[in-house]
Amino acid sequence: MAASSAPRAGLTALRPPAFGAEPAGERMARIRRSPHFANGVFQNPGGPARMRPSGSGRDMAKQFLDKDSRSRRAPRGTIPVHPTTVADLNRPPATGLRLTWMGHSSVLAEIDGQRVLFDPVWGERCSPFPFAGPKRLHPVPLPLTALGPVDVVVISHDHYDHLDMPTIKELAGTDTVFAVPLGVGAHLERWGVSADRLRELDWQESTRVGGLTLTATPARHFCGRGLRNTQHTLWASWVVAGERHRIYHSGDTGYFEGFRDIGAAHGPFDATMIQVGAYSEFWPDIHMTPEEGVRSHLDLQGGDPAGVLMPIHWGTFNLAPHPWAEPGEWMTDAAAAVGQAVAFPRPGAPFEPGGDLPAEPWWRPLTRPVTRTWKTGSPPRSEETPSNDLDLAGDR
Repeated sequence: MAASSAPRAGLTALRPPAFGAEPAGERMARIRRSPHFANGVFQNPGGPARMRPSGSGRDMAKQFLDKDSRSRRAPRGTIPVHPTTVADLNRPPATGLRLTWMGHSSVLAEIDGQRVLFDPVWGERCSPFPFAGPKRLHPVPLPLTALGPVDVVVISHDHYDHLDMPTIKELAGTDTVFAVPLGVGAHLERWGVSADRLRELDWQESTRVGGLTLTATPARHFCGRGLRNTQHTLWASWVVAGERHRIYHSGDTGYFEGFRDIGAAHGPFDATMIQVGAYSEFWPDIHMTPEEGVRSHLDLQGGDPAGVLMPIHWGTFNLAPHPWAEPGEWMTDAAAAVGQAVAFPRPGAPFEPGGDLPAEPWWRPLTRPVTRTWKTGSPPRSEETPSNDLDLAGDR
């Protein structure tokens, strides 16, 4: 036995801390009791989702390596980041609800007197290594230490572009509470977050933080940070409800019929933060196009245009073969086709969904004209994409 344990010990020593930790003990027992866990893994709503890119690997590599395609996947100049100031954040929102998009899926939501920080990623790369992996296309709008007190940090799932170890370790030194999907708490405990500050939820479970109710709701995605994707950590979207306002953060998800159920149970929403970037025909089940993002928002609002949609998961990291600014252009067309209000803030610029919305297409001076491959003016499609099973090595 001693001889056989040495290689395992060596592999453990080589495991980067950013890989986090696998759930064990009572946490793993709770995972096994989940109604969404079967055959040793968490299950997606609407059936299995592909765990490997569909189609030819050669075709995918050709798209990623094509010179013209590469040139369109990054801005041609400096993204106009708003340098968020202490004064910006110290002034209470006049309407009681203010959102500040920090880039990608990171959003500070000030809602009914409390501050919620979604998927904070302040790192330079979304990767377990500081020297490799997708690098930021723009700097963070302000240092994490300048953000001020946060009542609760909400994590949607454990992929590197949503759960960043250096950011979590810095936040672990504050008094904030962490609301995470089932199993994700194992990573945070390894990085210094005490168990008494964790609220670890299965889908449809809720927790109270101050005057807010936070509910983990279903999403259609997957999980994993290490070389072995065990599917033992859950992924989720989130509903946050205060005394006067309700907001929704999609995390990462493909389109599925469950948005209607979430809206019926928890909506309507003053604002939704919807993932609309890093989509591809190679992984159609676990990320949404802007057209699908508009459809999901309408489902959440009971079928009609209402509230404000803020597109997230675009413009910060290069994670897919589409042009970096295409989500903004496509969202502009898809929302206009149904009369839905959309906010396009520059990273770091606070705005109130109940006030004047940022609508300037700030990305246009930084990109070559986007070739529209979608049908301008056509209504978003509502049918669910085919079921399949996808593994993107935990970095989407």
